[in-house]
Amino acid sequence: MAGGNKLVEVEPGSLADVISGLDAQHPGFSDRLLDDDGGLHKFVNVFVDDDDVRYLDGLETQVADGITVSIIPAVAGG
Repeated sequence: MAGGNKLVEVEPGSLADVISGLDAQHPGFSDRLLDDDGGLHKFVNVFVDDDDVRYLDGLETQVADGITVSIIPAVAGG
């Protein structure tokens, strides 16, 4: 979805702002990350500087300049 790029740079701000910037560069990201209510899908893990945003402020988690946001699809099975 990111045109083969493993790293995409966007402007800092809230995680919601970062996702919006990512979607502006690579349309479709928001649809994959956010549910119909605008929250994060449960099957996607998002980390800001190695911290799970579910234990921070969710989409309001602040992302400073130079901080890495990792988006990792959940894996299930046995």
